[in-house]
Amino acid sequence: MPSERWVRGVRGDTTVVDSRRPVLVWEPGVPVPGYAFPEEDVRTDLLRAGEAVDGVVFYDLLDRDETVERAAWTYPDLPGHIAFGWFRHPAGVLDHWYEEDEEIFVHPRDPYKRVDPIPSSRHIRVEIAGQVVADTHRPVLLFETGLPTRYYIPPDDVDFDLLEATRSHTRCPYKGIASYWSFRDVDAGVPADIAWAYPAPIPAAAQIKDHVAFYNEAVDIVVDGQKLDRPVTVFSGQLA
Repeated sequence: MPSERWVRGVRGDTTVVDSRRPVLVWEPGVPVPGYAFPEEDVRTDLLRAGEAVDGVVFYDLLDRDETVERAAWTYPDLPGHIAFGWFRHPAGVLDHWYEEDEEIFVHPRDPYKRVDPIPSSRHIRVEIAGQVVADTHRPVLLFETGLPTRYYIPPDDVDFDLLEATRSHTRCPYKGIASYWSFRDVDAGVPADIAWAYPAPIPAAAQIKDHVAFYNEAVDIVVDGQKLDRPVTVFSGQLA
């Protein structure tokens, strides 16, 4: 699907991709999109053609004394375009990607997916191993296509004495970079990194700044006096 976004990809101090006519591509079996770019918008002088598999030509990226193997490739049904490894490349390929002047993470944002943070006055209580970790009447509810509602709690309404900050960080194309906490009682059998927050979310998710969310899949969340069932999601396996 053609996109009108200005997209740039940078490695070190070198702009490898600079395109105002990228194409969003969904590969079979991959739930999120990637970008492909017209060859004219790519520093092809930094690429070296390698093996071809089923009509797909792979390219190595030459960066000074370093070579990133299979960093880019073509699609047989999209001639004249080159795609780069983001989520499926073990080390990534480029250091930073930008849509317009905003950095994006992990993969391009899916135009068919919505992420809506909405302030609410619902009464939210979060319990872990029978202890109340958060209690608020001023949450931000985050509605994200394909996932359960996440309840973001203002930090003043979270009992951080029951939590311990970890060194974990994840990136989300719709929210930014998250920091994590684990439940302090390690004998309670609670998965690590059970809670997270976005200290500097992207502008579209600014309302969740510093608010703390918990995995519905592994804690007890009570909304307006009604305890929610724990959902089964793509995160359930890693929380088991």
